[in-house]
Formats: sequence, structure tokens, C-alpha cells
Amino acid sequence: MSGPQTPEPALGGRGASSTGSQDEDTADGIQSSHRMLSFSDALLSIIATVMILPVTHTEISPEQEFDKSVQKLLATRIAVYLMTFLIVTVAWAAHTRLFQVVGKIDDTLALLNLACMMSITFLPFTFSLMVAFPEVPLGILLFCVCVMAVGAVQALIVVYAFHCPHLLSPQIERSAHRALYRQHILGIVLRGPALCLAAAGFSLFFYPVSYLLMATVIFLPYVSKVAGWCRARLVGPREPPAHSLEIFTFDLHEPLSKERVEAFSDGVYAIVATLLILDIWNLRTSEAKPFSEDNVPDSKDVKAKFHGSLVAALGASGPHFLAYFGSFATVGLLWFAHHSLFLHIRKATQPMGLLNTLSLAFVGGLPLAYQQTSAFARRPHDELESVRVSCAIIFFASIFQFAIWTTALLQGGETLQPPVRFGGREHAFMFAKLALYPCTSLLAFACTCVLSSFSTAIFHAMQIAVPFTFLLLRLLVRLALAGLRGLRGLRGLARPTHTRPVPGATDDAQSPLLPAPC
Repeated sequence: MSGPQTPEPALGGRGASSTGSQDEDTADGIQSSHRMLSFSDALLSIIATVMILPVTHTEISPEQEFDKSVQKLLATRIAVYLMTFLIVTVAWAAHTRLFQVVGKIDDTLALLNLACMMSITFLPFTFSLMVAFPEVPLGILLFCVCVMAVGAVQALIVVYAFHCPHLLSPQIERSAHRALYRQHILGIVLRGPALCLAAAGFSLFFYPVSYLLMATVIFLPYVSKVAGWCRARLVGPREPPAHSLEIFTFDLHEPLSKERVEAFSDGVYAIVATLLILDIWNLRTSEAKPFSEDNVPDSKDVKAKFHGSLVAALGASGPHFLAYFGSFATVGLLWFAHHSLFLHIRKATQPMGLLNTLSLAFVGGLPLAYQQTSAFARRPHDELESVRVSCAIIFFASIFQFAIWTTALLQGGETLQPPVRFGGREHAFMFAKLALYPCTSLLAFACTCVLSSFSTAIFHAMQIAVPFTFLLLRLLVRLALAGLRGLRGLRGLARPTHTRPVPGATDDAQSPLLPAPC
């Protein structure tokens, strides 16, 4: 069980000599990639999330109703946002895979990574331009050129890293098949740019094919997996080569870097929470506008319109503050559920990564939910429509979290810690925790359909009350556990004296579906 058969210690356990090896690496110009990867994750999470801003800042006049034209405008912009989010997360996933191969960096690799980041951060603009002018070839060409630039820089990173093998991960550095690894990785890295090159050519005379090819770039990993499955069904599974390339593939069961998934997710949640306070800072009231440019009450307006009462001036934006606190509570508790879930996940497979991406995409839409419930707070019919939009966004953000857990349960021994598997001590509580927001959002949505008196104020009060529901849920589970133990104690007293308890039976019989006491 030692030596090359266990790569984990070689990759992660440096022991007491880590400080000395880091000093030697620094002297040789070699650096740890940890900080660069953290910077890349933060940058990509920002660029993926801020694309919701054009949607949230859609100009809707106070006289305009939430009719089909407004719905169509918002639906188009939401679709653009979701596609852009998926494109950026595909680029992030490719970056994650690439730096599972490259273990360390030097100055040249750090600069190449910056060039890659610059190309990726330009993707949302080119995609928005392409959607705004779908029949103009320039938008498609710019998007394709941007993707090809990302692929070219990533190919340079691969070539340079294999030219300096000491920068590679230990498993590849020691391999006798480094040339095959390089050829395989370059083939995967250049697939997307090759498709975009073909899409750029088709855009000059038949642009619908270009959109099909660009959609293939997003779903290429899953298309490859389905194609491999079909080939195995038709002609039988292929024999794996002796030098199996397991490090850099698009297998749907291959684990992603859990640390980078958590870092990217935390970045999205933090940015969404920040966007909420930025919106409350720059809001305007629809009637009297007592606020200056940065949404702080203007002293002249306070004296003229509110008789010098600062409380009354702030009270004019009371619904906006209530919406902010309710929305922040939702973002914070969705992060709390995500944190609790990944605390018990051992590794993140690619299906779990896709579900996490979809959940984060809807989390990024929460500023839109906040903006809509604030904008239509004074019109009853439109108010209910905006609450339904908010409920739908919260439902999808939370149900994809629940789907991550369900997917992990199907591979419980590999992906989940024992306490949250079927029969584990935390299984029931994790189920209740992840099911709380889907059920709450469905309940609020149903209330908008049957209660005409339902309002955004009630909706935001429900959002603020959910944290207390989490605490109540934990308290009820603990009380149930204490009651169950009391009943078992009474049963133990009622047992005949001649029966001998089996050693360890009490521990095994302890409420497998209830959480352990803290």
C-alpha cells in the first residue's frame, strides 16, 4: 500500500519538510499555484455573476405593466445570462482540469494564465453582442475569436509545462508516456477552438449552423460521454491502453477539484450578496425622490418634503430595505445549505459539478428577484407576478442543491461521508435542510395563486423567518432524538434479566435517521 500505488501522499502530504521544499522552489523560480488558482476562481466567479446586472437594470417605467412585452424582454435577457454563465463555467472547468495536470508554476505560466483570464473575461461581452445582433456576423466572429484565443493560450500553457516537466503533477512527471499525455491533452484543449473556427466560417454565409457548433462547445463533455456510451453499446467496450490517461479526461464520473468547486461557489455567493447592497445603495423611489446620487438622503429634499425628518425620508424606501434583508437571508442560507452539503462530500463528480453550476446560475439571478419585488411593490397584480418570479428563482437554486445530494447518494460510498448516507445519523436532517427552501418557495408560489392579499412584504417576511425555521428544525430533531433515547431506556429497563445485550447493539440501534447530538 505504499510507493507509487498511493498517489495521495505524494500530492498532498508534504509533512514537515514542506517549508524547506517551498524555500528551494522559490529560489529556483518555482511557485505554488494555490494563490494564482484562487485569483482565477475569484475572477471567473465575478465575471460569471455580474452578467445578471443588465437583466436587473432593465428599464421599466412606473406606468408600464408587467405585460407580455416586459416578460419577453426579461426572458430574453435571462436566457442570455444563463448561456453566458454556462460558457464562463465551461471555461472555468477547463481551467480546473488543466491545472490538475500542472502542479506548480513559474513567472511565465503566471503571465500566460493572466492572458487566459483576459480572454475569458471578454467572453460575456462578445456573447451579449452576438445575442443583441444575431444576424450580424461580427458578433459571432468576435465570440469565436475569443474562444480560439482562450484555447491558444491554454495550448501554450500545456506545451510550456511539458517542456518544463518539474512543473507537472508528480504522477505525470514520473510517467514514461509524457509525450502521449501532451498529445492527448492538446487534443482536448483544441476541440473547442476548432469548432469555433468552423462556426466563424459558417457565420459568413449560414449563421444558424454557427449557433449549433457553439452550443456544442458548451455541451461537448456530455456529447463525448454519450458518444462513447453508444459506441460501447454497438461495438463493445474498448480495451483500455496500458498507459491509461486518467488525469485529464471528460469522464462524467471523474472527480473535480472539490477545493476549487467550493472556491468558485463561495465567490458567486459573495458577489450576489454584494450586488444586493449595491442595489439598495443606488435605488430610487418611484414617487418622491428624496435620495441623492448615492441613495443617501439629500438634506434639502429632507427639509422640503419630509419636514426635516430623516426617519420619514428613510421610511420612504422601507420596502426596499425589507426586500434587501429578505434577499440577503435567502442568499446566506442557500450558502449555508451548500456549505453543509459539501462538508460531507468527499469528491465532486462531473454530474455534481453540472448541477452545482445550474444552482449557482439561479443563485446569480437573486438580485433580479430582489429588484423585481422592489420595483412592483405598489401595484397588486404586478406585485404577485414579481413574487412568482422570485419563487421560481429560489426554487431552482435550491432544488439543484437537492439534486447534488441525490446524485451523491447514488454513489454514496465514493462521494459522501458516512453520517449523511442512507441510514446515517445526519441523513434525515440533511434531507430536511435541503428540502426546506424548495418547499418554502412552492408554498409562497401557491399562496400567490390562491390569496389575492399576498404581497411582497409578506414574501420578504417569510424570507426573514426561514433562518428561524432552520433553528427550529434543529431543535425539533434534537427533541425527537432525546425522546427516542428515553423510550429505548424504558424498553431496556423492561427487558428480562436473563437476556444479555449484544455488545455494540445499543450504538448500532441508535436512531440511524436522526442527527447526532452536538
